[in-house]
Amino acid sequence: MKKAKIYKPSKTAMQSGLKKFDKWILEYITDDPTINPLMGWESSTDTFSEIRMNFTTKEKAIDYAKKNKIEFELIEPKKRKIVKKSYADNFIK
Repeated sequence: MKKAKIYKPSKTAMQSGLKKFDKWILEYITDDPTINPLMGWESSTDTFSEIRMNFTTKEKAIDYAKKNKIEFELIEPKKRKIVKKSYADNFIK
């Protein structure tokens, strides 16, 4: 069976909220992407690369992978480091 990765997507720099980023995603890893000679796009004959499943929790994604005998790699999200600052800090140093 193909290897998959389970991860929680991170927000882009253009987004400020975290509303749409509470899902965990199971996505198959593409082995050999090739370059299409006509258009120059990256393409693959592997149809597993088109499958992307959403889960509400990490445990549900892992259970699904184990139940269907899918070898997976778990990628934990990095925690946001919040530095509390006040307006007065600009003038104190």
